[in-house]
Amino acid sequence: MISPTRPDERTAAPEAWTFFRQWLKNPLGIAALSPSGRQLTRQMISELPHGTRRVIELGGGTGVFTRAMLAHGIAPRDLLVLELNEALHQHLRTHFPDVCVECGDARELVAIGRRDGYLDAGPADAVISGLGLLSMSRNTQADILKAAFAALKPDGRLIQFTYGPKSPVPRDLLDELDLSVRRGGFAWWNVPPASVYVYTRNRSRAVQAVRVGVPR
Repeated sequence: MISPTRPDERTAAPEAWTFFRQWLKNPLGIAALSPSGRQLTRQMISELPHGTRRVIELGGGTGVFTRAMLAHGIAPRDLLVLELNEALHQHLRTHFPDVCVECGDARELVAIGRRDGYLDAGPADAVISGLGLLSMSRNTQADILKAAFAALKPDGRLIQFTYGPKSPVPRDLLDELDLSVRRGGFAWWNVPPASVYVYTRNRSRAVQAVRVGVPR
């Protein structure tokens, strides 16, 4: 079993080169120069709720978080990974054949999850995101957050990392969506250094659950 804090070194260099090639092709569409490092990966996984069984990953990249979640004990059938870049999507499908990997936009998460049957088993416990929210417009951020929480249990959480000095989601948008945020760990040794933020629903009002398993 591969430890989430010590990824298989045989895959690290090829995956970094795969990631960097895609960054060269589309630097605005990929948030980093290289895949996330061990320290950041460990901190992201540590924020999964106790007893987490079902997880959705947004922006799977080369599979650093995917591999760590499988090593953490998430069953392949309980993991849905979205990746918009076609080359990285194919990379993920090749390296994780038992995981449901979809090429699609995070804003369409609910439609994708229903189409491939993932949400038929119910909403997820957590969403882990490697998306570059900091570089996105407010409207795009709002659409992604709405989609993520529509696919989550009422007490589910969105775990996001960022390279900026504060939460990538502005306070007024969090208030509009009735969400709370807290800062998790800070990965000094990541390239570049990154902070982890955890977003949850406020408990001030009832939330509408995702309807799954309904004929469409």
